[in-house]
Amino acid sequence: MPTSLRLAVAEFRNRPGRAVLPGVALVVGVACLLAALMLSDAMVKATNDGAPVVPADVDLVVRTVPLTDGVLDQATADRVAAAPGVREVVAVKRTGVDLLLADGRADPRRRAVADVEPDREGLRRVPILEGRSPGRDGEIALDRVTAYQHDLHPGASVRIADAAGKPLDVVVRGITKRGAQGEQPSLVVGEGLAAKLGGEPDHLALYVLGGDAAGVAQAAGESLRVTPAAAVKAEPPSDDLAVVLLPFSILALATSVFVAAATFRAVYAQRQKHTALMRCLGAHRGPLVWANLLEALLTGAVAGAVGALLGGTVAWLLARLFDSTGLSTMLGAVQLDPALVPSGGQLLLGVAVAALLSAFAAVRPALAAARISPLAALRTSEGATPDSAVVRRRRVFGLVLVAAATGMAALGVLAKGSVAAIFLILFSGITAVFGLFGVLGPVVVPALGRIFGSVASRFGGAQWKLASAEVRRVPQRSASVAMPLLLAAAMVTYFAVTVGSAQNLEDEFSNAPRPDAVVADSGGRPLDPAAAAAVNRPEVAGTVVLHTTRGSQTDNVGERYTTRVAGVDAGRMRDFLAGQSVARPDFVDGTVLLEEYTARNLGATVGRPVTVEGLPGGSRTATFVGTVPDTLVDNADVILPDTGLAAASKVLVSFKPGADPAAFQSAVRASLGSAPTVLVTTKVDTNSENQRYLDLGIMMLMVLLGLSVAVAVTGIGTALTISVQERRKEMALRRALGVTKGGLQGGVIAEAVLLSLVGVLGGGLFGLVYAELTLLAFGVYALPGASLVPLLVGGLGVVVLAVVAAFGPARGASRIRPAAGLAAG
Repeated sequence: MPTSLRLAVAEFRNRPGRAVLPGVALVVGVACLLAALMLSDAMVKATNDGAPVVPADVDLVVRTVPLTDGVLDQATADRVAAAPGVREVVAVKRTGVDLLLADGRADPRRRAVADVEPDREGLRRVPILEGRSPGRDGEIALDRVTAYQHDLHPGASVRIADAAGKPLDVVVRGITKRGAQGEQPSLVVGEGLAAKLGGEPDHLALYVLGGDAAGVAQAAGESLRVTPAAAVKAEPPSDDLAVVLLPFSILALATSVFVAAATFRAVYAQRQKHTALMRCLGAHRGPLVWANLLEALLTGAVAGAVGALLGGTVAWLLARLFDSTGLSTMLGAVQLDPALVPSGGQLLLGVAVAALLSAFAAVRPALAAARISPLAALRTSEGATPDSAVVRRRRVFGLVLVAAATGMAALGVLAKGSVAAIFLILFSGITAVFGLFGVLGPVVVPALGRIFGSVASRFGGAQWKLASAEVRRVPQRSASVAMPLLLAAAMVTYFAVTVGSAQNLEDEFSNAPRPDAVVADSGGRPLDPAAAAAVNRPEVAGTVVLHTTRGSQTDNVGERYTTRVAGVDAGRMRDFLAGQSVARPDFVDGTVLLEEYTARNLGATVGRPVTVEGLPGGSRTATFVGTVPDTLVDNADVILPDTGLAAASKVLVSFKPGADPAAFQSAVRASLGSAPTVLVTTKVDTNSENQRYLDLGIMMLMVLLGLSVAVAVTGIGTALTISVQERRKEMALRRALGVTKGGLQGGVIAEAVLLSLVGVLGGGLFGLVYAELTLLAFGVYALPGASLVPLLVGGLGVVVLAVVAAFGPARGASRIRPAAGLAAG
């Protein structure tokens, strides 16, 4: 071991530039990892610091047991209050509230949830960041995301809607530490103001002051659980946001490992003669391998320290990018301020991860370098042929990895829709890249290179012929250079196909049959006759009023679930459906229409009776006459011809050809100025909102996948630099034979372009396959959705990156002097 350590230190001292080249990609990879961790920490901290807490005065907490029919209501609170020793019971309530901002009207994204808090210091549960908690009446506290979006501060006046939907002026007394729930505002209101909002608040828990757990549990009942307040406070907080960035940081780190392995392979091949000479002088394989691994550890440690120090800057830049693009608000947190300097633990993690991964990346190249016969290596560093047994073992290992990747991909598809599915597909892709392009790279890359080389050798000049021959002659080196190009092309294709497929799905969803407009109250209040009459305009072809209520059904396997039941006027419904090319002439009194999924759940057959359960006034049996798309009836499950089923809740509108949706929306809103909570949502609004969320998702995917592309790009320059250094003698010989500097530069660039085309083809196919697997893991099947233009632009981008990266090594090659290069060979 001392000998190995001395050899490693000597290599660093003699050739520091070459020794640290494999660590360049690891610097970027660790910076991405630490940035993801630091930004995730900031997001989780912001969420947890702002999460509601159990107040100090509380002794016991009563909650429902998951997956039971336990009910928390005022009757339960009264029973618990009567238990021996209980001094007080405080119900933890939450209600809905409409914020009337900007234009003074409600908005689907402004339908807020409000925690109802007592006006007592020892019983408040929502932490305040700025200002104070609201009083009993006329005051609210607002989440910091909504306050940031609308530039609201303590003392500002805003409007909300009361129980009747009328505007009510309130004062913002505080800004809470927590963010929004997605883009849904979170408020805190007092008990007096909550009473004015109407509706029945949801009971989340009961806070019990005094009493003992056994007595309270007996009073509460078996379907409720009683937990000491200290135990509830000790429960670990949610860290769901911590995993949002983790898959992308793992992908960036894995990319850096692949690039580092390719660079190590090229570095060890470059100093092959040095290794062989030491073997001839009596050095054993073991110390040489250990020396390479210790050198890799040292390289990784340095790269990890530099990457960790850069991680804070990358995290800060990502936070500002998220704020400026709206991604922060989608995640429910804004103005994140991750630390610019990593903590001691994070620095140690970066150093340890980079050192271990560097050593891991160097294992196979180090073993392969030590196995080469000293005499064969001394003859030429270019002509050494690997032992057939080594080649055979490599191919078997590569095939095993590909089989393992296939198995993980299959499991990921089977587990579709779960978090495990995403990670299975991710690790399947990493394993497949390692197997196909890492282990089997010397086989796969020349095979792909032969396709382009045959064309280049026919139509190109001598430079292209030499480049084609060079790719096939030294497959190991070609694989090392092609690896980052393959990764970059795979990620570009993956992104293009995923985005294209998502866009196609959105287009299909946008083209689904749906009303041209829907008029409804944002808080679920009944519509008054004026709202129903306001839609009767010249551009309207037909309308139907839905009288919606809740029912319950038992499906064909015996499970019970809630249904949305809408009563309608049968004649108007027939006309409305006919206008949407969904003819249901048999829909008359005594019949029922079902949404397609509900019909399958119930095993309904056309012409047979169906019983709709759980309705006000009792169950109803009617003859099933057909299905309707849920998008066309605004997500109703059951349609009955009965306008007396409930109060009017929605109006579905269809337009005449050529109608202007925006003009209709403006006119109806103007006529409903005294009803600010009535929403007029057109099909254009729905499609625009869906497209907005898709664009935000695409932007997030593009930013985070860009981290891995950045890592891959760093490998192009390092691999080509080492390749040029390795061939100094060959290039010096070409110069001595009359090849100009421009010709030498053109040869290096031609080889880079040829290898980039190999990368575009191999990486493109790989990215296409894993884009489809990712969609399947999300529970969506879609044919490849990328158009040809993005793929061609992405492929051209990879080629351009290769040319740019090759420019520096090509200039270095042109500066080689024939005499000096031949003497150094």
